[in-house]
Amino acid sequence: MQAGKGPSPAVLQPCEREHTYLRRPRVSHHSTMTESGKPILYSYFRSSCSWRVRIALALKSIDYETIPVNLIKDGGQQFSEEFQALNPMKQVPALKIDGITICQSLAIIEYLEETRPTPRLLPRDPKKRASVRMISNLIAGGIQPLQNLSVLKEVGQEKQLAWAQKTISSGFNALEQILQSTAGKYCVGDEVSMADLCLVPQVANAERFKVDLTLYPTISHINKSLLALEAFQVSHPSRQPDTPPELRA
Repeated sequence: MQAGKGPSPAVLQPCEREHTYLRRPRVSHHSTMTESGKPILYSYFRSSCSWRVRIALALKSIDYETIPVNLIKDGGQQFSEEFQALNPMKQVPALKIDGITICQSLAIIEYLEETRPTPRLLPRDPKKRASVRMISNLIAGGIQPLQNLSVLKEVGQEKQLAWAQKTISSGFNALEQILQSTAGKYCVGDEVSMADLCLVPQVANAERFKVDLTLYPTISHINKSLLALEAFQVSHPSRQPDTPPELRA
């Protein structure tokens, strides 16, 4: 699932590879390609799936504009007819780029990787590339959807915290074990990859739901290293155009 999350934001914290990062993206209030021809990202500041894409755009120095889609306000702006025409799944993120609209965060990242391959987010080595995809899908398909906003609504207010803690902890138990065999400085070796773009937002979710991260030292160490990178900072939920004033960094 690609929607936003519940409760309050996590407090987060730069790569040895040097990149030129973007200024904070400008907000656009139009749903078509801008006159400048820049890509348009439909995003919600707290959406972990949107955050993955924002990190990729920052790492690859792709200038873009943002159209905020508030997943809470007015019953959820993703349910509007205008947005449903853009993404029938009624989820963020969606990216308008090169004359097409792409939904689902991993599909967006893979497209950016294929069309704008510098810096690499998928290793050349096929075994490492498989590990990156395995970890990315574990998080994007096996953890995040189970504690997503739409699921939490079905669970009910009183059971949301326990449910989220259980689902995240179950996934992190597996992820910690996998990372012990794949990690270097980051999830797979010593280069930032798509797996890292999935990890940091999910750790933020875990923090928000008060998961005990001391049980996951490998995850915690990688997350700390990644949060020192500028691309992960400029894309942070606390620094987005639609971040509420009280939640800004």
